[in-house]
Amino acid sequence: MMTPFAVLFLSVAIIESLAGILGNGIILAASSSSCIGSKTWPPYDMIVISLSSSRLIFQLWATLDFLIIIFCEPFFYKENLLTLTKVIFTLLSYSSLWFGAWLSVFYCIKVASFTQHFFIWLKLRIARLVPWMLLTSWLCSFAAAIPFAWDVYSVHENFTAPLSMTNSSARRTTWNDRLDLLIILCNASIGLPLMLSVVSNILLIRSLWIHTRHMQNNASGFGDPSLEAHMKAIKSVFSFLILYIIFFICVLIIVFNAFLPLSSGDLLSAVLMAACPTAHTFVLLWSNPKFQELPARIWQHIKCHVRTASV
Repeated sequence: MMTPFAVLFLSVAIIESLAGILGNGIILAASSSSCIGSKTWPPYDMIVISLSSSRLIFQLWATLDFLIIIFCEPFFYKENLLTLTKVIFTLLSYSSLWFGAWLSVFYCIKVASFTQHFFIWLKLRIARLVPWMLLTSWLCSFAAAIPFAWDVYSVHENFTAPLSMTNSSARRTTWNDRLDLLIILCNASIGLPLMLSVVSNILLIRSLWIHTRHMQNNASGFGDPSLEAHMKAIKSVFSFLILYIIFFICVLIIVFNAFLPLSSGDLLSAVLMAACPTAHTFVLLWSNPKFQELPARIWQHIKCHVRTASV
């Protein structure tokens, strides 16, 4: 039953998703415009385009989900629609987690200053590895979502197969047990992007912090622009890590139905799940001047049109 408390939380989640759609649209437009006409795309732009496009679709889908729950709640919880929603949610959220992890790995490889042979090998070959990394992410996300799609057929079989009550119950239990095991096995791989993100962000923070301390010892004053840029980078990377972990936990809670539908835990997870990628998107906008140029140009264009119209 939809309560005012649930409507409030879902409305907040919708607003957060809409803000994320706007932010990811800006990033996608800015990154794509720099790649148009280029034969080879820079690896950073490939990762950012993949991340922003997956988040854009994910947040569009989440907004539609929240609206259906608010206005057509009984329709949303029909078996086939619920399964379809779970499949699409798993595919989009997992791909977003993978692409976010690869962005952290890319930052670490390009910015961190380590001298290990494997790290240097990665730094020299990252441009060739990025397309394969992105393709592997999509394949892993599809593999994790497929078992949820099979649940459609199990539901259909349970309601239509002309079996005796005993055989039907036994087959249903066996199928559900196997399906649950398959879902767990396929989704176990989602721990890998979490490990990649945590390790790469920690290494990057460590490298930046060491370099910052070295600059502080040699700096002549507190207003050194390079020092301030390093501190800003540390804050950005740390916020990436925290937001990523919270988003990861919320995705798992929703995928595996840790809470009852529309319970306090479920609603809080939905709000945080919508907030984290949006906040991460705006941190990207704040930390990269390239993404700030497009809104500035659009705003300047609007101001020119307003002045022309007023004259």
